[in-house]
Amino acid sequence: MNLVTLLPFIVLIGAMFLMTRSAKKKQQQAAQMRDHMTAGTGVRTIGGMYATVKEIGDDTVTLEVAPGVHAIYAKNAIGAVLDDDEYNRIVHGTTTDELTVPDDASSLTDSESPKTDLSKDSGSQDAPKLDLSKDDEPKDDEPKDGKTDGEAGAK
Repeated sequence: MNLVTLLPFIVLIGAMFLMTRSAKKKQQQAAQMRDHMTAGTGVRTIGGMYATVKEIGDDTVTLEVAPGVHAIYAKNAIGAVLDDDEYNRIVHGTTTDELTVPDDASSLTDSESPKTDLSKDSGSQDAPKLDLSKDDEPKDDEPKDGKTDGEAGAK
């Protein structure tokens, strides 16, 4: 056989090897993440539900999905183990270094900054002013009978 005819098969086998290798690496990382789960940590399931781990079995995990509501999930259903700060930020909307947001916008402006008057024309002096007034008499390019091209009876 010629080497040129074998080259596509070699490339295909190499690509398959690289894809299975990366998939195995991701599976090992996910299994390692699930093994490091402890009771009390916040998790996100593969369905997108956030919960707190209560008990860990061999193949199952008991999650507290709401205060006093427990559900049993397969370990493979855990999509991510979250840090305490991230879990509290997502579920409770709080962080350890909570930012204070003022109730009104007046404290957001600097009182020493000069106020700008927006009523004055800040445009160029050379720019022509537009006449927005409505004309009562028709323009030269408009037909006298009020009909335009495309209307029935137009010339």
